Parts: sequence; structure tokens; C-alpha cells
Amino acid sequence: MTTEGVAFASESTSATARTILADALRKADPVGARSVENETNWRRNYLAHFRRAVEAGIGEPPAAHSIAAEGLRSAHQQMRYGDTPLDDAITGTPLSQAFHTQTVKGDGEVETELTLPYRGERLRGKALLDQLDDWTDRGIITESCSEAVQTVIDNPDWMRLEGDTMVVLGAGAEMGPYRALMRWGATCVALDLPRTDVQERIRAQAIESAGRVHVPARIVTNGAADVGADLVTELPAVAEWLDHIEGRLVLGNYCYADGATHVRVSMAADALATHLVQHRPDTALAFLATPTDTFAVPAEEVARANAAYAARSVSKVLRTPLRLASGGRLLQRNYPPGADPGINDALVPQQGPNYALAKRLQRWRATTSRHEGTTVSLNIAPATRTRSVVKNKALAAAYAGAHRFGVEVFDPATSNTLMAALLVHDLRAGAAPQAEPWLDEAHNAAHGGLWTTAYHPRSALGLAAVLGIGALRG
Repeated sequence: MTTEGVAFASESTSATARTILADALRKADPVGARSVENETNWRRNYLAHFRRAVEAGIGEPPAAHSIAAEGLRSAHQQMRYGDTPLDDAITGTPLSQAFHTQTVKGDGEVETELTLPYRGERLRGKALLDQLDDWTDRGIITESCSEAVQTVIDNPDWMRLEGDTMVVLGAGAEMGPYRALMRWGATCVALDLPRTDVQERIRAQAIESAGRVHVPARIVTNGAADVGADLVTELPAVAEWLDHIEGRLVLGNYCYADGATHVRVSMAADALATHLVQHRPDTALAFLATPTDTFAVPAEEVARANAAYAARSVSKVLRTPLRLASGGRLLQRNYPPGADPGINDALVPQQGPNYALAKRLQRWRATTSRHEGTTVSLNIAPATRTRSVVKNKALAAAYAGAHRFGVEVFDPATSNTLMAALLVHDLRAGAAPQAEPWLDEAHNAAHGGLWTTAYHPRSALGLAAVLGIGALRG
């Protein structure tokens, strides 16, 4: 049975993911590529291969660029749009839908000062600066992240993104910047599914804001809401509509879906990004990276983690028997002494290989596009209590116990405003790319403490969940 819209060419999503990762590694790390191809238990062992795809690019910028470019090339070859190759979907597929523009202008006042909702308060001025210092001191965000937010505080006129049109894919997502940008008076394009509940929320947020939002109004509804678009099944129509939106476009991918659909929507967004950058070269791209992935980490973050390990954040009285009882699997140190850079491997098995692939595709696109001269904003967001996370009982429990290990889990309102501020910084500050792709990813990271905790995240995950169960029940 053919899946409608963007779909895997193969019936096996695991086989597709293995092919993509092997192709990504083939030039930079042939041994790693063969290891991926020979993997017989992908769902259990994919974590090691995704880690290797980071390690193989460290210290070798050409290798990192090759991994990203070859991974994307393979991914596009492995996906289709109906019976058409994905790369031909936008220009070679008849439109099944036609959109016209419906615009909503808010009647609220423009927020001219950066404020941050945090634990029931709205921080501004000195209170916000103090909180940034606290997070930096505790290793919750990097110093560069704090400095970037302070730069936005000092330049509040940036927040309107005047002259830019922010295209928010997944405008209804909890982690997206839509609501913050609209409060700040920006012009947005809100793209999300043609569901009445989603579209009513997007409209209500627009009306109470100071911004202006364009939404796609549907010619053919077929029982769907009058506005909204399904990027996966209506990709050519979405591209055709965006081609006529004025202003420099900033295409931000904030979409999320369960399982293999997450890969499908990520690839639809990637095809759209490729099209827009080719036809409108001034287009900028934006992404949020998940902290539950594998990243290279600067030496100063490694030093914090090793200092925490030496201080025995879980006392030696408990740590030694726990490690012995678990065969060394529990409470492993996060990094070897002196690692520069370190590898923070926070991939979470409960999120699955499709989630890992969808997020890695976005990182690869950011790396490749930045290398080609496109303006790119990709920032690592903190672990956040979104609905998609806390519906998983094991992850919800782990998040509830994470503070015992120096990890702070954020509320969605705090995360999305913080990340919107970093987006504004990236689009306005004009910072040059770093010497290596991993340094670009580490810059301005709001990792929530996963990089500076004493213990390898997966080796503490189960214990955090046990400690968190009581908090959830309370």
C-alpha cells in the first residue's frame, strides 16, 4: 500500500535508516559505514552508530561536511513523494491543492523588552540577568548562550525581525517560537495541520499579540479546517504558496510527529528548504536541536562534569555498590579526564531510531547550508516538559528526578521564549561560522545540564526515573 505524500521508498524504515547512515559515513569513515551495514539489531544498537557519525567528523571539517552532505543526499534518494522521487516533488508534481493567504493582525501592544517566564514569574531586567548568571554558574547553559541572550536584551529592536518573514513549520508546537515572535511584533507565516483545534489556537494567539500572521487558506477542504496545510501530503502546494510570500523568508522547522512520520515530515521540510534556498537565495534556515542526542562538547564543559564527578554528586557510598550491582552500567562518568572535546552521548533509547534520524537530518542540513553560505540558526534547547515527552511514563519519571543529577528540565514557556531570543540573535548578530561544525552546534547551547552532569546520561537515566516516580505521585 502506497503511503500518501512524502514516504519511504522501502517498506522497512530500519533498512532505510541504516542505508542513510552508512552512506553518510562511507567517504569519511568506511569502517564505520560497514559496521552500520552489518548491524543485525538496529533498534537496539543504533545509538552507537549515531555516535560514530559525530565522532568521525571531529577535528576534520571536510569529514564533517562530507557526512552531512552524503547523509542528506542518501536521505533524498531513499524518500519519495507518491510515485515521484522526492527531489522532483515540488516542480514535477501536479498540485492537489491551491492556497490563498489569510492574514490576521493582532491588536496587542508590541513587547519592547525581552522578558522570560520562569517558575510562575516573568523575569526582566536585573532579575533576568541574574537568572542567566545562575544558569551559567550551575552549568545549565553555556556562557556563549548567556552572552547571546544579553545581546538581545541590549538590542530590543531586533525582536521584531523587521524585514523578515518567519515561516514557522509546526506553528502549534510547544517548543516553537511563534507565540514569542508574535508578542514581539514580528511577521510570521504559521504552517500547521488543517485541524480546527490547532488553527483556532494559532489564530487566538495572533489576535492577542502585536504581530501579523499569514496562514494558508484552503481551496479544497475535504472535511479539513478552512486553513492550515499538511506539509507531508501537500508539499508542492505549500512551496508554490510560499514562493509568493514577500520579504526575506526564515524557514524554521519545529515539526514533531511520532515514529516514522517524524522522518517523513523532516524530509518534507528539508525538500521545502532546498527549494526555497535555490529559488530565493536570501532564505535563512532555523532549527532546534534536541539535547537528547550526541554532541561534541568543549573542554570547559567537560571540566565542569569531571569536577562534579570528583565531588561525588552521588556519594561514593552509593555509587560503588550501584556500579557493582549493575555490572558497571550505572553512574558511569560522563567524560574521560582531559577530553577535548568530550562526547556527550545523551541519546535516549525510549525515543527510538526514527526520532534520532529525524533530528540528525536537521543537523546535517544546518551544517551543509551554513557551509554553502546560507544564514542558519541551530541551537540546542534544554530538556523540556512538552506533552510529547511526558506522555512517555519512563521519560516523565526521569525528568522528575533529573535535578538530583544537576540537570534542569524546563517548562515549555521558558524554553520557547529562550530559544526565540537565540533565534533573533542568530538572525541579527551576523556571527561568522566557527572553525568546525561541532563548534557551531556547541555555541549558544542551552543543554540544561546534560553536558555538565557528572554521569553519562544513559547511565543515570534509570536511577533518575526511580527517584522521580515519587515526585510524580506526589
